[in-house]
Amino acid sequence: MARLTLPVFLVLYFSLLHINFGQPTRTRKVSARQAEDVKSQLEKLWLEVNSLKEMQALQTVCLRGIKAHRKCYLTIDVPKHYHEANEDCIAQGGTLATPRDMMENNELRDYAKRSAPGTKDFWIGVADIVKEGQYIDVNSQPISYFNWDRTKKQPTGNKRESCVALSVAAQGKWYDEVCRSLKKYICEYIIP
Repeated sequence: MARLTLPVFLVLYFSLLHINFGQPTRTRKVSARQAEDVKSQLEKLWLEVNSLKEMQALQTVCLRGIKAHRKCYLTIDVPKHYHEANEDCIAQGGTLATPRDMMENNELRDYAKRSAPGTKDFWIGVADIVKEGQYIDVNSQPISYFNWDRTKKQPTGNKRESCVALSVAAQGKWYDEVCRSLKKYICEYIIP
């Protein structure tokens, strides 16, 4: 579909030019309103082309990662600090992944295990940076699902450990960690 976008855009563009400007300018004057109409139509087409480009980019991400729960997930193999990881996901049009229930958490765990064998843990989009003990996602929304590793007494409540990692080694359980630690991470992208 995206491959058809440019030819369709060009056909419409030249059709509009032919309709409005097909006759010599000395015999037909173009009113300001007609010029504005053409400009408006071109702007709408440009927005549609950009929207199609965004959808194509999202499809590329989905092909490299997995698609589940109306989202695409992609593991990133370059370890980063929590904030750098989140900024990287945002730059790619997503955010750090935030599991909303056990099924989503298990799918993330299984995908992370397959996509990065040997990696023990990944940053996810949960933190208590703003207020100790009050965990929110990267969009500042409260979290209602938690998967803490209670065998290791998580979360520890340590003020230095404000960012959350999903542990593949501990079957997808979460633990809080120092945000400056370097970890691989999982980005999520909402499918419109």
